[in-house]
Amino acid sequence: MDNQQPVQKNKLYVGGIPYRSTEDDLKKAFGEAGTVVSASIISDRMTGRSRGFGFVEMASEAEAQAAISRWDGKEMDGRTLSVSFARPQGERPARREGGFDSGDYNRGGY
Repeated sequence: MDNQQPVQKNKLYVGGIPYRSTEDDLKKAFGEAGTVVSASIISDRMTGRSRGFGFVEMASEAEAQAAISRWDGKEMDGRTLSVSFARPQGERPARREGGFDSGDYNRGGY
């Protein structure tokens, strides 16, 4: 079995989304390639601001492929998009927890 095979062949990862873009902007742009089922832009939990990537679900695999052909490597509002089939969540590399090296952060006192 090929581990790179996406579970949903109509769900796309979109990187390089302009920070001021909305989900409606994404739906409109990807609508040029076919029927958009859903579009979401991932936001930072702390600030609520766009993280510059998201997901678009197209109605069919053919429309998803058309969206990749239409938008991958193309510019949207001054940023170059990276569009590919989304991978299942379990296939991503593990994230590092925390932002500090606990050895340095906990040194010192009052």
